[in-house]
Amino acid sequence: MRPWAETASGVAATSRTSEKVALLAGYLGSLDPLSLTVACVFFTGRPFPAADPRSAGVGWAAVREAVERVAGAAPGAFGEAYDRSSDPGRAAYDLLATRDAERERLGERVTHPDASLPEVQAAFAAIVEARRPAARVDLLAGLLERLDPLPAMYVVKVLSGELRIGLREGLVESAVASAFGRPVAEVRHALMATGDIGEVARLAREDRLSEARPSLFRPLQPMLASPARDAEVIAGRMASPMWAEDKYDGIRAQLHKRGREVRLYSRDLHDITRQFPDVAGAARPMPWDGILDGELLAMDGGSILPFARLQNRLGRVAPSPAMLAEVPAGYVTFDAIALSPAPGEPVAPLLDVPLAERRARLESLERPARIVLGHLEHPDSPGALDEAFDASRARGNEGLVVKDPASGYTPGRRGLAWLKLKKALATLDCVVVGVEVGHGKRHGVLSDYTFAVRDDRPGHEGALVTVGKAYSGLTDAEIAEMTHWFEAHTLKRLGRYRLVEPVVVVEVAFDRIQASTRHGSGYAMRFPRIARLRLDKGPDEADTLSAVAALTA
Repeated sequence: MRPWAETASGVAATSRTSEKVALLAGYLGSLDPLSLTVACVFFTGRPFPAADPRSAGVGWAAVREAVERVAGAAPGAFGEAYDRSSDPGRAAYDLLATRDAERERLGERVTHPDASLPEVQAAFAAIVEARRPAARVDLLAGLLERLDPLPAMYVVKVLSGELRIGLREGLVESAVASAFGRPVAEVRHALMATGDIGEVARLAREDRLSEARPSLFRPLQPMLASPARDAEVIAGRMASPMWAEDKYDGIRAQLHKRGREVRLYSRDLHDITRQFPDVAGAARPMPWDGILDGELLAMDGGSILPFARLQNRLGRVAPSPAMLAEVPAGYVTFDAIALSPAPGEPVAPLLDVPLAERRARLESLERPARIVLGHLEHPDSPGALDEAFDASRARGNEGLVVKDPASGYTPGRRGLAWLKLKKALATLDCVVVGVEVGHGKRHGVLSDYTFAVRDDRPGHEGALVTVGKAYSGLTDAEIAEMTHWFEAHTLKRLGRYRLVEPVVVVEVAFDRIQASTRHGSGYAMRFPRIARLRLDKGPDEADTLSAVAALTA
């Protein structure tokens, strides 16, 4: 693990893309096949490949307990170290390095045996399989005991998803291509097909990239749409003909089918089949095999129900018959990733097939009533796009995804072949009542805002009740300026969170207001983002709880 950690540190230490790629390529080219696959996965900041449904299963408390135990640190020391860096790996490094320095000061010769990359990933797998939280802590502590502070730091970073060494998307693929003398386009295409950078690296090493294929029951990252401000922008970027599909307010999901075996996978690639047995059961008799892309929705007799209805089913691993009857679910499919040419034949990938042909294949499939095709329009002007948008909103949907019918399907990529048009339902002027230290590039600034509206219920006048939290919308300069203000107007510190004087007003845009027990108002904004600071307004001019309630009607 130490050579991997030293390479990661070298990558983090340089801002030059060419140097990052050269460091990675030199290291990857030196590895045996098994270590190579693990190394590449770790460099993406994950303990397992993206298509692997396992998660580390180690939360903050387990990491804290394991690090403090191994470091011999006092309870609470990990939290204090984390508050200084906003980086769990760095916090672990600080405590473990302090431990080693103290041992050396006392005359002890400090050495650590280290662990190979496959051994580290095996330890991660054991942690996932452990059922008791205490067993996970024991396994993590046992792994950290074998490592010196540098590789231990990166073990915690990978486990917590906080690698943060400046490896933006594409650099690992470029390094794999460079390490084995393969065209980077072939590496990227293979990665889109498999979703596993470790497997792609092995195929590149063996000059077998052309064999990369999507596989049933191994989900891929979904293709993404880029946001567009308005119809004029879309018409300027996308040549006619344009396809405009309704943008549904549900759960993005892939449907995988082979014979009577059906599985559903969420956007983050987790198996959610048991949560939607009605949809899986409806798909089971269909006489084809393949992989579809679409959206899970609350649906009754072909009519789409509000997302708030679907929320009642989220988190229920095995919904009861009563729940299935109360909130029936359906699946709207808008793309085909792979399909079998004929029943019983192996599925063939459709990634390079134009959307128009993929849609035609999709329309030819037999489907039960619970699985429907996405609504499709063919606007030819900005005005027609606006009309299609209004019609989609009238059907209860979020807006449009405008697509190039000649485009292929690029898993995990966000380009200009798909453009989404979403407009905020409304905005509310809210008072900032709490702020929190940010993460990643926003470490050290107060970038996460909790905001409230005025309570105008009889007997509650003058109180502020929270309605949402957002960390996007302001520029870095605005966040830096407001950080100084909030630091000077903090009423109480609660770890990383600060209660602040309720003076600053922000205009907040959102897609929907829904009932929620999370906030004091009894409501929550869906997809809130800060539209602008309203320094021209005082807190007495903020919107009221009755205004929020009116938007749910």
